[in-house]
Amino acid sequence: MKYSVLGALSLVLTCHFGAPAQAVKSNKPATNKAATSKKASAAAASPAAQSAPVAPLVVPSWLPPSNPVQPSATILTDVLDTKLDVRFDWAKQQLLGTALLTLRPHFYTQNQVVLDAKGFDIKNVRLVTGNKDKTLTYGYDKRKLTINLDRQYTRSETYLIRISYVAKPNELPANGSAAITSDKGLYFVNPLGTEKNKPKQIWTQGETEANSCWFPTIDKPNQRMTQEIAMTVEAQYKTLSNGLLISSKKNSDGTRTDVWKQSLPAAPYLTMMAVGNFAVVSDSWRGKTVDYYVDPQYQSTAKAVFGNTPEMMEFYSQKLGVDFPWEKYSQIAVHDFVSGAMENTTAVTFEQSIVQRSARDIQDMTYDAESTITHELFHHWFGDYVTSESWANLPLNESFADYSEFLWAEHKYGADAAALVQQKSLGQYLDEARSKREPLVRYQYASQEDMFDRHSYNKGGRVLHMLRKHVGDEAFFASLNRYLTQHKYTSVELSELRTAFEDVTGEDLMWFFDQWFLQRGHPELRVTHSYAGGQIALRVQQLQDSTFSPIYRLPITITTWANNQATDHRIVVTKANQTFHLPASQRPALVKFDSGGNY
Repeated sequence: MKYSVLGALSLVLTCHFGAPAQAVKSNKPATNKAATSKKASAAAASPAAQSAPVAPLVVPSWLPPSNPVQPSATILTDVLDTKLDVRFDWAKQQLLGTALLTLRPHFYTQNQVVLDAKGFDIKNVRLVTGNKDKTLTYGYDKRKLTINLDRQYTRSETYLIRISYVAKPNELPANGSAAITSDKGLYFVNPLGTEKNKPKQIWTQGETEANSCWFPTIDKPNQRMTQEIAMTVEAQYKTLSNGLLISSKKNSDGTRTDVWKQSLPAAPYLTMMAVGNFAVVSDSWRGKTVDYYVDPQYQSTAKAVFGNTPEMMEFYSQKLGVDFPWEKYSQIAVHDFVSGAMENTTAVTFEQSIVQRSARDIQDMTYDAESTITHELFHHWFGDYVTSESWANLPLNESFADYSEFLWAEHKYGADAAALVQQKSLGQYLDEARSKREPLVRYQYASQEDMFDRHSYNKGGRVLHMLRKHVGDEAFFASLNRYLTQHKYTSVELSELRTAFEDVTGEDLMWFFDQWFLQRGHPELRVTHSYAGGQIALRVQQLQDSTFSPIYRLPITITTWANNQATDHRIVVTKANQTFHLPASQRPALVKFDSGGNY
C-alpha cells in the first residue's frame, strides 16, 4: 500500500558541527567517560529534601491516548482455497456470486465455522459432498456468517462449503481513513455510463479487511489461501485478477467468462479483480508475463511509466537471493482509486494519475511515480510472500516497501539520489512526530487503519537503513534472505525478523529491535566538542523526554580531520549525558558526527 504524504524537512540530531564525509586513513580507539553530577547524600536524606514538592508530570502533546490491545486474530479455521464465480449488475452496483471454500480446523475440533461476509444477501449455504450437496443451517448478522456443520471435524479433515450470495457494497456504511479513503471493497466507476470522459470500470480494494464486502472469507492477514475466480463480463471488457488467466470462454448471451487462477497461497486482503476497457501493454521478465493495463489513450506512454519494472524485478531477485516468486506481474491504473496504490499479489492497482501524462510530461517525471512502482513490487517479497500476521506488525510489510524506494534509487541513480530519498522520508516522519509518537510495532490502536502512518512507512524505512549500516551490507541481505526463505508463504511477527538477523550475525539484537521497533520517539541529540591536551572532548547529550522515550544505544562513527587527513573513531552512546575523549595530536580542522551515515 502506498499513499502520498507531504512534510517539512527537519533533523533528528542537533549538532554543533558537520562536514562532508572523506576518505578514512586510519582507525583509533576512543575512551568513554560518562559525565555525572554529584549529590550530597545528607541533603537527599534530610526531612526538608524529602518533603520538597514533586514537580507535576508534564505529558508531551505527541503522546497518544491509551487504546485497547489488538492481538492477532485467533485461528480456529484455515481457509485453504477459494473459488469464486461472479457476475455484475452495473445498474444496481451489485455482485452476484457463488463461493466454494475449502476449509479445515486449525487445531481444535470444530462443528461450526464463522466467516466474514459484510452486507450480503445470503441465498443458500451447502456442504459439498461426494454424492449430493447438503443444506446447512446458519446465522447471519450482516457482518458474520456463522455456519453450523453437519458434524465435528478434526484438523486432519478438509471440507467444502458452497455459498450463493449477492454482495451490495453501496449499501454498507461509509468508512475510510487518510490512507484508504473507503472500505466497501468493491467499486463501480461510472456504472451507468453517464459521466463523459470517464470509462466504466469495476475494481476492488481489499486492505485492510474489505474483501469480505464482496466474497465470504476469514478476512484476516494471518490466513493464506490459493484461489480461482471466474468473472463473467460483457465481451468488450477486459478482466484482471491474481495469478494466470487459465481460460476465456465466449457465452451465447454476448458475455465472456474469464477464469483467473493463483496457485500460490496469499492472504485474503491481497485478492483483487478489475473490469474495464483497458489497453494491455506487454513486457516480460525471465519468461514471466509483465503487463501494464491502462486507458487506451495512454497505451503509447505506458512503458515510459512502468518500463523499469523488469529491471526492478531482476535487481531485487539478485539482491535478496530470492527470485520473484509469483506466476506473473501485472500493474493496472484505475479511475477514482481509494489510495495511491495496492500490492495485490501479481496484480498491483494504481490510481489513474500515475499514467495521466503526455509524452512531454514524462520527460519531466519525478521519482515519485517510480518510487511507488518499486514500493508495490517490493511488497511481493515483504507483505505478500511473507506477511505480517496482524496489523500491529504492519511495519514488516510497509517499512520494507518504503526502504525499497531508497534501494532502487541507490542502485539506479546513485548515492546522491538515494540520500535525497532518505532525507525526504525522514522529514515526513519528523513532521508527523510533532503531533504523535508511537512504537513502530504497536499492539494498541483504535483502528487498524491507524497503523498506516508515517511511522510504519517512513520511520520504519529509516530504521531498516540503520540496521543495514549496523550489521553491514553482506549480513543485512543474507539476513533478509534467511527471513524470506524460512517464512515463505506464511505470516510473521517482529521476533522472526530479529531472530533471522541474530542467526546470521551471531549478535543479540534485542537492544536494537526494542529501542527502534517497540519504543516510541527518536533520539534528540546535542553534540559539542573541545580540544585540550592532545584530546578531543566530545560531549553527547540525549535531550528527548526519557519518561516516555528510551535513552538510546547509538553506535556512531566520528571522523576528525587534521592536515587533510581523516581519522575514524567509533563510539557507542548509551547514556543521557556522556563525554568521549578522542586522541588527537593537534586541534582538528573539522569534526563530523555520524560520518558513517547510520542515522
